[in-house]
Amino acid sequence: MRKFLLMLLATLVSGSAIAAGGYANLMDAEVDVSDEASLQRGAQLFANNCMGCHSAKFVRWNALPEELGVSMELIEENLIWDSGYQAGDVMTAAMRSEDASAWFGAAAPDLSLTARSRGADWVYTYLNSFYVDPDASIGWNNTLLQNASMPHVLWQLQGVPQPVYEGSGDALKVAEIVVPEGQQGAMTEAEYQQATKDITNFMAFMAEPVRAKRQELGVWVIGFLLVFTILAYFMKREYWRDVH
Repeated sequence: MRKFLLMLLATLVSGSAIAAGGYANLMDAEVDVSDEASLQRGAQLFANNCMGCHSAKFVRWNALPEELGVSMELIEENLIWDSGYQAGDVMTAAMRSEDASAWFGAAAPDLSLTARSRGADWVYTYLNSFYVDPDASIGWNNTLLQNASMPHVLWQLQGVPQPVYEGSGDALKVAEIVVPEGQQGAMTEAEYQQATKDITNFMAFMAEPVRAKRQELGVWVIGFLLVFTILAYFMKREYWRDVH
């Protein structure tokens, strides 16, 4: 028994250390999958910027209208660029896997479940952590995921973020990222952060489409349990009144 407890403690400690090492200092994405306006903006940004390389093969186009609060016609006009698509088709990338492997070394991962596997805060932080790096093979790097094969596809919106280093030698690291005057993109800093929140929100929706309904139902379940607890308490008092 003692050996088992020690093994369990060691597992928990090592798991916490791994989580702290890979997910420390994440930004708060403030995900709200019930915000239809944010989901609509996020869907458009995702389709226009992410689906050039990434797919979302667990999401079908005809599942979006009800959840986003828009018509299928608007989905077709603003999100779908494949003229030969069928309404029940999944969200596939424009880039072929073989081309992605040749250009970037590997095919871009599917993003259907990324917000669930890594967490929405990770996705949001990643989108806000790109910076120019002349030494990187693609000219860009990311403080959260160093030497990734993905370029900064949103740079026209954000601008050209530059790293500010601290330390020296082997201890040299990026202390912060700034967009210098004259290198801003089409959005202000606040607008860009909102845009990346919208993308993250949409990815959180894709990873768990029933999340908003589950949360809404959870409120009713908690309410029922509270009412039942009160009724059970008064019933217990009535049954035990003569005993005490």
